[in-house]
Amino acid sequence: MTTQQTEVSEQSMRKVAVTSLAGTSIEWYDFFIYGTAAALVFPKAFFPEGMPEMVGLIAAFSTFAVGFLARPIGGIFFGHFGDRVGRKAALVTALLMMGVATTLIGVLPTYALIGPAAPVLLTLLRFIQGLAVGGQWGGAMLLVTESAPHNKRGFYGAFAQAGAPIGIILANLAFLAVSALCTDAQFMDWGWRIPFLLSVVLIGLSLYIQLTLEDTPAFKELQKSKIEHDAEAVADPVELVEATSVKEKSRSPVLEAIRLYPKQILLAAGAFLAVQVIFYILVAFVVAYGSNASGLGLSRDVMLSAVLISSFMQIPTLFIAAIYSDKFGRRGVYMLGAVLTGIWAFVMFPLIDTGEFLWIVVAMSGGQIFLAFMYGPQAAYLTELFSTHVRYSGASLGYQLGAILGGALAPIIATFIWKEFGTIYISVYIAFACLLTLISVLLLSETHGTDLDDVGVRVNVAPS
Repeated sequence: MTTQQTEVSEQSMRKVAVTSLAGTSIEWYDFFIYGTAAALVFPKAFFPEGMPEMVGLIAAFSTFAVGFLARPIGGIFFGHFGDRVGRKAALVTALLMMGVATTLIGVLPTYALIGPAAPVLLTLLRFIQGLAVGGQWGGAMLLVTESAPHNKRGFYGAFAQAGAPIGIILANLAFLAVSALCTDAQFMDWGWRIPFLLSVVLIGLSLYIQLTLEDTPAFKELQKSKIEHDAEAVADPVELVEATSVKEKSRSPVLEAIRLYPKQILLAAGAFLAVQVIFYILVAFVVAYGSNASGLGLSRDVMLSAVLISSFMQIPTLFIAAIYSDKFGRRGVYMLGAVLTGIWAFVMFPLIDTGEFLWIVVAMSGGQIFLAFMYGPQAAYLTELFSTHVRYSGASLGYQLGAILGGALAPIIATFIWKEFGTIYISVYIAFACLLTLISVLLLSETHGTDLDDVGVRVNVAPS
């Protein structure tokens, strides 16, 4: 068997990594501008006038959550597609879906023009965004990790992960730029649409990936082994009948992943829980909390700038954590991130509540840095948990289940807790999510150094 190191040159690997980074960055930009708009614009643009401010905010965050509800469905659909047809084809399709859906949000009529149809159409397009993200992450992540040398899998996987903070940066830069060029009235009227319309760039990138990149060595090896097996079956009529019978009865990759790896999928979801809770509280809830009259009453530019700076801090940290995991293993750095994030949760809101820009940035940067200890090695970790023939499905299911349990509900839960009990209990909520993540990683085994070309079934659950 030809090794991945010889199949993918360093130059080709850099091209794959940069392309994956570009794709995930623009995809996450599309997904995140919705969250920013949900905090700043959508309560007034897509819901009836006269609705109480807090109710409108919860309603807008509920449409935000719909994207997360769609992510597991997208993971199932694209997981099946990616394991059967190829990583590249699934990724290109997901990117196209996202580009079209986000652009359409930019031209969507408001509640004042079309009434209740406005939030319905908004929710539908958010659902399509969720389907796209559900498939995009698995494709982009596997494109780099399955192509990377085994001793640099964490490092190259971090390129796919870095798309999330870069997407946040791009989204906030877009809103800050539009805000600087428009009056408040213009921003609320039409300025907010510009960041959505810019996502048309994603359609062009999808075509570039389709025309210039090849599928991963691991997937090509899987396809090669299937062709060789079919050729052997043709040579033996009895084996051909048996092979045809097996093929007809074969499960879909998603069902096969659930049958073979139920514990790994659930534990992968648990491992992702804390990342999602803290991240979406930082980039969605805190923006609303800081700029809301019932909260700190700061300007939206102050809060967007704080998100921007803290997201910059995450990027080098996730690469450092990923490189460390290549040398010393995934679990240790992941668990350290869960512990530090849980502790920082009780520091974060007192700093934010000072209302001082410097301390708000420190609070949010600490959260972004500590979550990067988990998010950096995650692409390699989830890749190594599953065998090739169900890897797209298994990794996507674990990731997206964690997303729906954590990210979908985090802004809504945080808003409810803030209204009813105060921000200290939001810290308790974050710490509890970190505890569940810590337990999940403890129950998984170390995967560092796993051979991705091995199509055999893995255990990857820590022995009891």
